[in-house]
Amino acid sequence: MGDKHRIRFEPVGIEIEADEEETVLDAAFRQGVMLMHGCKEGQCSSCKSFLLDGDQQMERYSTFALADYESEEGYVLLCRAHAYGDLSVELINYDEEMLLNGIPPREARTTVGAVEAQTHDIVRLALTLDPADELPYRTGQYVDIKVPGTEQWRSFSMAGLPGGELEFLIKRYPGGLFSGLLDGERLRPGDPLTVKGPYGTCVMRDAPDRDLILLAGGAGMAPILAQLRALVATGTARRTRFYYGARTSRDLFALDEIAELGARIPDFAYVPALSEDASGSYEAGLITEVVDRHEGDLSRADAYLCGPPPMCDAAVDLLTGKGMPEERIFLDKFTTSTDT
Repeated sequence: MGDKHRIRFEPVGIEIEADEEETVLDAAFRQGVMLMHGCKEGQCSSCKSFLLDGDQQMERYSTFALADYESEEGYVLLCRAHAYGDLSVELINYDEEMLLNGIPPREARTTVGAVEAQTHDIVRLALTLDPADELPYRTGQYVDIKVPGTEQWRSFSMAGLPGGELEFLIKRYPGGLFSGLLDGERLRPGDPLTVKGPYGTCVMRDAPDRDLILLAGGAGMAPILAQLRALVATGTARRTRFYYGARTSRDLFALDEIAELGARIPDFAYVPALSEDASGSYEAGLITEVVDRHEGDLSRADAYLCGPPPMCDAAVDLLTGKGMPEERIFLDKFTTSTDT
């Protein structure tokens, strides 16, 4: 372990201790402080903050997440930053409701319960926790799964509700270090896997007087389906619209369950949008174009977005343009790790 330093977050006045060998974000996790974050790999910019004072160094990151000119101005990615002295950091994005309600991540042993194809490239993975381990989490969060035979971890959102098996909806990528194991042959029921978490801030806020916009693309279905299941379990009466973006009709799945869940919400609609299929059975166009056609003023609504960064960025621009305050847009940007 390295030397330890104090980190003070403004304007909230919260202080933590960080070891030089851990990132500032990991130090916050360890002490139950839930800072805004996404990929934890320097790719998504969710944890971007401003360094007011102190000495830090960052691990390698993507300039798409933090441009060179931003770094020169003093902005940092907390998931890449290591403290080499006491730091004072200004949080750009934070949620006071969540800040001190984090669940410190932990490792847990699991066993594969099922590996089931949902589409040509989406697989349902179910894991059963070891009876001796616990993994508390909130609906909409994600965990890291250790890739068997390596020291690498990959992040996946959970589609199930807390208290049951861990359920994931994972897109298979050619050559994917973990997703490539989900072809029905290399990862089978009974195989052990280690998970670590929880992470993520795409957690439902208590706002019964506001409408809901749920928006997902691809494997972003997982946390949004979890939120939909939770809404039904709590008996919500909120106006709820679920927009899902896919390329063609063969990329759609979970249609029966979504219909069953939607039937239990008084004011609900599910709107799939196909960007490469204008057959007429579903809405045609990018998901943001479809939302634009269907929704008017959104100043009295909250949104939960899960999908690739370009989709999330475009959706944030659209929703804020329709009057939704940006602080009521909660998102989980899915980034793809570079597998070699």
